[in-house]
Amino acid sequence: MPMLAPPLFALPFPSIDPVLIELGPFAIRWYALAYVAGLLLGWWLAKRLCASPALWGGRAPIKPEEFDDAVVWIAFGVILGGRIGYVLFYNLPYYAAHPLEAFTVWHGGMAFHGGFLGSVLAMYLFCRRRSLPFVSMLDIAATVVPIGLFLGRLANFINGELWGRPTDVAWAFVFPHGGPEPRHPSQLYEAGLEGLAIFAILLLAVRAGALKRPGTVAGLFVFLYGCARIFVEFFREPDAQLGYLAGGWLTMGMVLSLPMLALGSWLVWRARRRPALDVRPA
Repeated sequence: MPMLAPPLFALPFPSIDPVLIELGPFAIRWYALAYVAGLLLGWWLAKRLCASPALWGGRAPIKPEEFDDAVVWIAFGVILGGRIGYVLFYNLPYYAAHPLEAFTVWHGGMAFHGGFLGSVLAMYLFCRRRSLPFVSMLDIAATVVPIGLFLGRLANFINGELWGRPTDVAWAFVFPHGGPEPRHPSQLYEAGLEGLAIFAILLLAVRAGALKRPGTVAGLFVFLYGCARIFVEFFREPDAQLGYLAGGWLTMGMVLSLPMLALGSWLVWRARRRPALDVRPA
């Protein structure tokens, strides 16, 4: 690995306690707050989408109260899938040797790709149970997911975790547990790309009528997330227990994101080939 020239300066890492409030044995952490805030804000916006017939060309195929019922399923799918994904994709040897540790979610360890699969499965089961259009449910959820991604990556930064690779750029940070080298604030890169940028693009697509063709918004999200994650992986330090999978650059995050490019492209292609949503007048 080539030696980096020492930067003229490195930004001091902000001294923010990962614990927001501590009440006796109970503690409210920024990371947990990010999950809750992302869920509540996403829930609010999703209901707005369901109550906006102009975006669908008529009455939305999913009512706001029906999405209310889906939220618990989605939240459960995100948490369970995120944990299972981390165990299987990122640290299987450790959890195979310490199986009970797999249940200690409060110790950290969640994977986006696992949460993504878990939430999709939860929405499929819910829609099948309630006879609702699964793909339209995916479109609604995809529109609001970047809110949670943005808040979650900010919480990663506050926790001083998932830092980037060593660098000599002027905006590098020395993270408390990342060694003495200044590093890329890759959490902020992800917050900007996976959160703000994708959210803005999806909102523009929704306003342009993308919800009228089921699968368009979901496909856009999947494709754009795959692109953003692969890009940021070039700046993000790989997990210590995995390192680089090949060539000194390929990471698990890249491997898991590559299929998203194909899946997202297929969803958009399929949506464009099918007729627009046939909905009842509002």
